[in-house]
Amino acid sequence: MGPRKRKTVNPPNSSLEAEKQASEATEAQPNGSESSMGEYYQLKQSLLLGTLALAGIIFISVWLTYSLNTALNYLLGACFSLVYLRMLAKEVERLGVQTSRPGSTRLGLLIGLIIVATQWHQLHILPVFLGFLTYKAAIIIYVVQTTLLPTQK
Repeated sequence: MGPRKRKTVNPPNSSLEAEKQASEATEAQPNGSESSMGEYYQLKQSLLLGTLALAGIIFISVWLTYSLNTALNYLLGACFSLVYLRMLAKEVERLGVQTSRPGSTRLGLLIGLIIVATQWHQLHILPVFLGFLTYKAAIIIYVVQTTLLPTQK
C-alpha cells in the first residue's frame, strides 16, 4: 500500500473575521431602506409636480374652451386633488409605524367636496369631480412614461 493522502480541512473563520466580512459586505451595498425611501420621495415629488402642471394646463384649456366659472370649478377640484395626494403620501410614509384605519379621512375629503358642489349653486359637480381626478391622470402619465421610456441608472 502506498502512502495515504490526507485531506486538509481549512479551519473555520473566527467570529471576528466573519463580522469583518459581513461589515465589509454591508458597506459595499447601499442601505436598501434609505434608497427605497429616496425613490419614494422622488416619486412623491414627481406626482405632485405632475398633478400641478396638469391642473394648470387643463385649467387654461377649460377656460379657453368653456368659461371662467367652469374652469374655476375644475380648479377647485384640482386643488382638492393635490390635498388628497398629499394626504395619501403622508399615509404611505406612516404605513409601517402607525396602525390606524387607512383612507377614512381621504374618503371624507371626496365626499365633503361632492356634497359642497351639489349644495352650492355656483358649483357644477362634473368639473369639480373631474378636477379631483387630476391626480389619477398624473399617475397614469407617470406610469406610461416610466414604462415606455425607462431611464438608465
